[in-house]
Amino acid sequence: MTTRKSTNVKAAKQTKAAAPTEPNNALKVRKATEETEALATAKAILSPDFRHGMVVSRLMAPQMGSADSGPGLGDYGDAIGQNGDAAAKGDLAFASRMLAAQAVTLDTIFGEMARRMALNMGEYLGATETYGRIAMKAQAQSRATLEALAKLHQPREQTVRHVHVNEGGQAVIADQFHHHAGGQENGPICDQSHATGTTGASPALLGADPFGNGVPIPSREGQEAMQDARRD
Repeated sequence: MTTRKSTNVKAAKQTKAAAPTEPNNALKVRKATEETEALATAKAILSPDFRHGMVVSRLMAPQMGSADSGPGLGDYGDAIGQNGDAAAKGDLAFASRMLAAQAVTLDTIFGEMARRMALNMGEYLGATETYGRIAMKAQAQSRATLEALAKLHQPREQTVRHVHVNEGGQAVIADQFHHHAGGQENGPICDQSHATGTTGASPALLGADPFGNGVPIPSREGQEAMQDARRD
């Protein structure tokens, strides 16, 4: 009896392992306590994982065919969700690989369109212009993609503004540039300001009365004659 039972369990495990893996086409709905079923379903449908997974599954359907082991809508959504979770934590590996692959693909399109342009040059000007325009667009997009990839790995520059207030209320504002990747910093800031003048006071504006009276308004009478100091 014991031997027969062990044989049946072993056969069941072999049958379960040999069964083909079915694609996951289920929609995962995470419902909170205060949410209704309809609201939770709507939030799951509007999530980026599900929507982009649906697009990818439709695009890949002609290549995958009707294979039983092919990924389903839920599988694509889970894969996109994992990449999104990694990016949210600061992992830029997927973004770096994606930009590098896009740059290579765009450069391949440029090479093919340039080859076709050369084949039609001299005989079919319309086709030459069309292929040349596509080649230039692919080249520009490849260059822009490489620039985005380089900027992704370039250390960011942060501006820190320091305000030094010395005795008398004179303030000196200076900017320092700090590089995250060990770049050079600007020179040290001196402790004293370069402001001149008496502390707490400043010269009066031209034409203003230091005693607080209004500025004289010119009239038609003109200025009075000045006394000649050289006369007796």
